[in-house]
Amino acid sequence: MLLMFKVRNYASFKEEAILDMRATAYVQHPTHSIPIDDNTSLLKATAIYGANASGKSNLISAMFFFEQYILSQFIDIKESKGLESKNNQSVIKLEPFLLSEDIDDASEFDIIFIRNGKQIQYGFECTEKSVLSEWLFIDDKKVFERSGTDLSFGLKYKKTLEPYKKLPDERLYIAVLEYFLENEPKNALLTDFISFFLAEYNVYTEILFESTVKGLAGSIGISKKLVDNKSFRKKVEYYLKRIDVGIKRLDVQTETVVNDNTGRKTKEKIVRTVHNVYDDNGFVVDEKLLDLQQESTGTLRFLAYIQNILEMIDAGGVFIADELSARLHPLLTKLIVDIFCSSHNKKAQLIFTTHDISLLNNAQLRRDEVVFVDKNERGESVLYALSDLKVREDASFSKDYMQGKYGAIPVFNYNEMIVGEPNG
Repeated sequence: MLLMFKVRNYASFKEEAILDMRATAYVQHPTHSIPIDDNTSLLKATAIYGANASGKSNLISAMFFFEQYILSQFIDIKESKGLESKNNQSVIKLEPFLLSEDIDDASEFDIIFIRNGKQIQYGFECTEKSVLSEWLFIDDKKVFERSGTDLSFGLKYKKTLEPYKKLPDERLYIAVLEYFLENEPKNALLTDFISFFLAEYNVYTEILFESTVKGLAGSIGISKKLVDNKSFRKKVEYYLKRIDVGIKRLDVQTETVVNDNTGRKTKEKIVRTVHNVYDDNGFVVDEKLLDLQQESTGTLRFLAYIQNILEMIDAGGVFIADELSARLHPLLTKLIVDIFCSSHNKKAQLIFTTHDISLLNNAQLRRDEVVFVDKNERGESVLYALSDLKVREDASFSKDYMQGKYGAIPVFNYNEMIVGEPNG
C-alpha cells in the first residue's frame, strides 16, 4: 500500500510535490481509510482535480515513469516479462522542467510503501544519461545510499552488499543487486520491493486508452483470470449487468485463429459479449454474440477497469488512473470510487485524476481525499489537498471549487470571451 509519492523537476513540477496517502484524524466516512497501526491509517481513494494543463496528467506520468525506469533496468525481469508487459505501455522519456532560465536536468523521485508488513522507502535522482543519487530504507533503517558511484551501507546490510560496489553511473544500484545477488539475500532484500511494482503498482495513463481501446477494440485488459476462472467472470458480469449497457453475460470460446502475417493457425480463447434479442412486443426471443469491437469505448474502458479493480480488491494494490471518468457516465465513476471506499475493501487504493465535479461533495469524499493541482504564472505545478485549506466539513466542495475558492480552475472572463471573439 502506498504512503507517499514525491517528484521534483519533472514536466511541470519544478519544486517538490508530495502525494500523501496518510489519512488525517477526520471522523467522516470511517470506511474510507485502512488502519496500518495505532498511529497511521491510509486513504483508500484520492481524487485529483485541476484545470486543463495544470499538471494532473504530469503527476500520473511521473508515477508511471518512476516504475518503468526501475523495471527497464532489471535485466532478469526485462528479459522474462518485457518492458511492455504491464498495460502495453512503453517507457516515458525523462522530461525535466523547461520553463526556467537555468534548466536543471536532474529529476528526483521517491516513494514510501508497505508490503508484507515492511515499510520500504526508495528513490533516486537522475538525468537522461546517469543516476546522481539513490537510496533504499526498510523500516526506517538504511539499506544503502548512493552519491554518484559512491556507496554507503546500513550496518545490518553492509556485509551482504559490500562485495557489490562496482557501479556504472547510468545504472540503478538496486538493479545491480537484482542481477548479481545470490537468491537467498536477493529474496530477503528485494522480493517485496519487486513484487510491489509487478503486482500492486498499476498505472493507467489516458494515452493507453486513446491508442489501444480505439485501435485494438478491447483486446487489451482481458485478463487470463477472466478467461479461465468462471467464478471471477461471474463477478465481472455482475458489474457489467449493473451498469445497464445491455450485456447479459460474457462468452468465452476456444477458436482457431489465423495469423495475417504468417498464415499460422493457433488455438485461442475469444471473449464476446452476449445480448438479448427482442421481438416487436419487447419479449426476449434469442441471444446475440457481439465481438468486443462492437461495444462502445466507454463499455470497453469499464470492462478493462473492473477486472483489475476486482483483482486488486482481493489481492491488494494501488490503482492509478489518469482521467478515470473519461468516457464513463458519472454514475460509473462513482461506482468505481464506491467499490474502493466500501468496507469490503481492506487493502486496495485508488488514485485518479478527473474533471467530474459530481464526486466533489462531502457525501462522497473526505477533505483529505481531494487533491488539487494548480499552475502558477511561471508555469510551475503545485500540489495541495483540500485538507490543507481551512474548509469546513459541511462546505459545498463543488460549488466553492467552481467559484475559485480553492484555486486549480481555469482563470478567464467567460462573458468577455464570448462577446469579444475575433471575426474571420
